Amino acid sequence: MTAPAQESTPLKRVMGPKLLLLFIIGDILGTGIYALTGQVAKEVGGAAWAPFLAAFIVAMMTALSYLELVTKYPRAAGAALYVHKAFNVHFFTFIVCFTVMCSGLTSASTASQAFAANLFAALGVDAGPGWVMLGAVGFMALVMLVNLRGVSESVKANVVLTLVELSGLVMVIVLGFYAVGQGQADFSRVVAFDTPEDKSVFLAITSATALAFFAMVGFEDSVNMAEETHQPHRIFPKVLLGGLGLTAVIYVLVSICAVALIPVGELASSATPLVLVVERAAPGLPMETIMPIISMFAVANSALINMMMASRLLYGMSRQGVLPGFLARVHARTQTPWVAILFTTALAVGLIVLVTAGTDSEAIRALGGTTALLLLGVFTCVNVAVLVLRRDRVAHPHFRTNGIVAALGAVTCLFLVTPLTGRDPIQYEVAGWLLALGVVMWGVTLLAGGRGMARMDPEELE
Repeated sequence: MTAPAQESTPLKRVMGPKLLLLFIIGDILGTGIYALTGQVAKEVGGAAWAPFLAAFIVAMMTALSYLELVTKYPRAAGAALYVHKAFNVHFFTFIVCFTVMCSGLTSASTASQAFAANLFAALGVDAGPGWVMLGAVGFMALVMLVNLRGVSESVKANVVLTLVELSGLVMVIVLGFYAVGQGQADFSRVVAFDTPEDKSVFLAITSATALAFFAMVGFEDSVNMAEETHQPHRIFPKVLLGGLGLTAVIYVLVSICAVALIPVGELASSATPLVLVVERAAPGLPMETIMPIISMFAVANSALINMMMASRLLYGMSRQGVLPGFLARVHARTQTPWVAILFTTALAVGLIVLVTAGTDSEAIRALGGTTALLLLGVFTCVNVAVLVLRRDRVAHPHFRTNGIVAALGAVTCLFLVTPLTGRDPIQYEVAGWLLALGVVMWGVTLLAGGRGMARMDPEELE
């Protein structure tokens, strides 16, 4: 039987180096640096730049593994494809897929908390955790409606949102250095390691790095653009590494400005730490309104991207027969996977409600840390997969990472997953319940005679 025409039509290659760079930067920038700077500083004191730098090094080692795999297998399925090719264990492939989907949910939930906090800050309202939670749920409902309407993300929209995100961080850096020139900064704090009493310096740094890693994730999404990029084997290496390096520089400069201008205690207790920075740096300007609005744009972009990814991945797994079939239902008019969208939105709302702790900043920390935890597990598998797949030869040229670097990346990511880093136990609880839900759904499908258990194809999940 001849395949339908739409199945054999290749994706249009429209992205060159500049657009791919903006896509990568826009995907990395966002909720992490806008919302978690204070929480990172809480772990290590004024030397908040150190965990961001350490997170960049870990991300760079994993990015090199992704580069080898995406140039070797230029397909849009990402980590699921690599793990499937390396190990060919369908349940393992499913777990990796489901973990990536769950990381999108926790990331979007983090973004919704940050959005609500910045919204109330822009309105000049001193809202408590309950109101922030309600605002986050309301924002998630809005994201659901946009998702149901079938909004497709264009490259132009990504460029605009990326420039908005960049403008906010550049504003922090410029105003921060201006304040330094005016003698408002205390640089003695920048090199001070003020760790919690129950943690050593090493444990505090590793704990903060595990949290700061949330700010570096997003680069892995770019591999899904491989089929829409001109000459990916030539473009991806320099663009991905350049994008990671640029964001790392921005993060280090922002964190230095933040701790030099604002005492660590104030940063740690705020869900909008960068708003505090610009208010302190330029008290005569209306930054208390401008900066929260910019922050809202940044985190809203993160939430929409992650919820679209999560719903489509859930839909793809259902269509493959590895999850209940009702999740693959598509709306006749909008042609969107409406059941998968409703299901992922319900999970995200549940996370927002159940994980909300004593303050909104603590909820952001818990959800952001869970996102990093889930993705670090996936990155461990990807670093191992690149070594296993060395025996698989391809005809076309591709990037090749150093085997020692890949092994070190696997060990480092695995270490950051373990409790040895001093992670908050709630992050393991949230991740555990999400993965347990996935296993239950897998089991239900299996008992119901799931048609796709033996033919799961990661390349068709998205």
